[in-house]
Amino acid sequence: MKVLLGIIAAQLLLFAPGPGDINKINSLKSEAKAAYVKGDYQVAIEKYRYLVDSLSVKEEEVLLNLANAYFNSKDTVNAPTAYLPLTQSTDAKIKSIAHQQLGVMANRNSKFEEALNYFKQALKTAPDNEDARYNYEMVKRKIEEEKKKQEQQNKDQNKENKDKKDQNKDKKDQQNKDQQDQKNKEDQKKDQQDQQKKDQQDQKDKEQKSKEQQDKDKKEKEQQEKEQQEKDADKKDLPPSVSEKLKEMQMSEEKAKMILEAMKNQEVQYLQQNKRKASKPKDKGKPDW
Repeated sequence: MKVLLGIIAAQLLLFAPGPGDINKINSLKSEAKAAYVKGDYQVAIEKYRYLVDSLSVKEEEVLLNLANAYFNSKDTVNAPTAYLPLTQSTDAKIKSIAHQQLGVMANRNSKFEEALNYFKQALKTAPDNEDARYNYEMVKRKIEEEKKKQEQQNKDQNKENKDKKDQNKDKKDQQNKDQQDQKNKEDQKKDQQDQQKKDQQDQKDKEQKSKEQQDKDKKEKEQQEKEQQEKDADKKDLPPSVSEKLKEMQMSEEKAKMILEAMKNQEVQYLQQNKRKASKPKDKGKPDW
């Protein structure tokens, strides 16, 4: 056991910086810090990198200064990588600062929810970190504003969509109305044409009927004239003495003609009956008379 402890101690002494290395480390720390204060971040980065990579300096204060130098030089690739291991530090202050700086970078990239979470972790680790508190409240307010803005945009978009939908509906309704109006006009025009045809047909029918009535009236008139001529002819056939007798008897010629016609009919019937009787065979048992 004593031998093993001796070997370990020898190795520690072998890799431990000597008096010259300590002086060099302290000198580089001072130079890096001076460059950082002057704003010469690239020089500060080179010296801090040399301390970490070449001289194996693992002090969290050096690592934090290197991360800050990356941050101030706007190195968005190396800065987060340098801060991230420091969020596991046992030093509350360094751990809080690491979370805070990661939150600042997330906020710059508009990752507001991620930034808010980093600031919250920074305050949990070190409640007295006023920068983290200020950033937390600022990002929280920004998120609320963004939320309200988004809600308003959604509301405006919904309104715009509704207005557009209403406009499309109105346009469609107008198109339907125009189509209906056009159809009504066409139907009205067709009705007018049909009515015009009907009126023309009625006029033709009326003219035809009028012509037929005229023809009928003409025939009736001709028939009446013919009958009148026949009456006049019959009157001429009667002897003057008969006409005078009829006047004495107060009998019209028409009535006298009717009586004569009836007498003629009776005479015809009588002759026909006698003709039928004469055509029968004589009864031999009876005399001719």
